[in-house]
Amino acid sequence: MPGMTHLLRTLAPLLAAESKAEAPAAGVDAGDLEQAVWLRLLERLEKDDAPTHPADWLRRAVRAEARRARRAALRERPYQGEEAAEPHDSPESSALVAERRRVVRAAVRRTPGHCPRLLTAMLDPADPTYREIAGELGISQGSLGPMRSRCLGCLRRMLAAEVPASTLRGRVR
Repeated sequence: MPGMTHLLRTLAPLLAAESKAEAPAAGVDAGDLEQAVWLRLLERLEKDDAPTHPADWLRRAVRAEARRARRAALRERPYQGEEAAEPHDSPESSALVAERRRVVRAAVRRTPGHCPRLLTAMLDPADPTYREIAGELGISQGSLGPMRSRCLGCLRRMLAAEVPASTLRGRVR
């Protein structure tokens, strides 16, 4: 194992330099790229398949990991919601969530007819079933779905009028 330690020590500066050079183009952190290559090397050494020219292998491995990271970046899209961008327990996130709830609850109260009672029942944190909601409102369970659909459509139109769309939808003229 002393030869292995020497190999790893001699490859470390080369790996750091190669990773630092390739990481920006791949859109990953140089340390992540370095870790991935170390893992590949250790997996290879575990199979008793040590590279005959370690420096050349290392350069090729860094480039292969960078290509893999670029391909993954093309396939993966980050979530665009605010909750993903901020920690859930941050004051800003809590304030945004509370404001959204306040706006939705206010809009629910302004909906016509039976909609305020129906939507309030559906927003209940206890998450009641359709049967429980229908019993609470004194309506048949079969009419709950169409009523819910009408009420949600009304609520959606009310909220869409208050909050502008973040992106263009449909045809742009």
